Amino acid sequence: MSNAKQGITPFLWFDGNVEEVVNFYLSVFKDGKAESVHRPAPGKPAQSATVTLRGQRLHLFNGGPHYKLTPAFSLMVDCETQAQVDELWAQLTAGGAESRCGWLTDKYGLSWQIVPTVLPRLLRDKNPAKANAALQAMLQMGKLDIRRLQQASDNA
Repeated sequence: MSNAKQGITPFLWFDGNVEEVVNFYLSVFKDGKAESVHRPAPGKPAQSATVTLRGQRLHLFNGGPHYKLTPAFSLMVDCETQAQVDELWAQLTAGGAESRCGWLTDKYGLSWQIVPTVLPRLLRDKNPAKANAALQAMLQMGKLDIRRLQQASDNA
């Protein structure tokens, strides 16, 4: 789906650092693109920006200290390989915080889920014992480990 037809764009509130946030996310997601940056006047800090990361349009807004991002909203990133999981995890947790089950919070307070594409298949396995084993393995992890998830399922 093209961005012009997306129809729903997450609107994320930040406290005065939108340009820094944009630059950080574009350094993490190399195929990302800054669609627009709005400045109230030349030489002034950006008031807002629109970026596209892995095909998802996000609008970032310098709204001030009134509201904070919470883990109630997160961005989920599908990863085909463990190398992708490891790289994104390292970049996004730098200055942020690790959580459980593939969740993390970056240094700007935005929550992310770094998820191997194999996980939904493992969790929905027709064999309930295999699905439960994968779930129990996931619940013990911070950063998700594809090999350990697969082993848990295979050994059930």
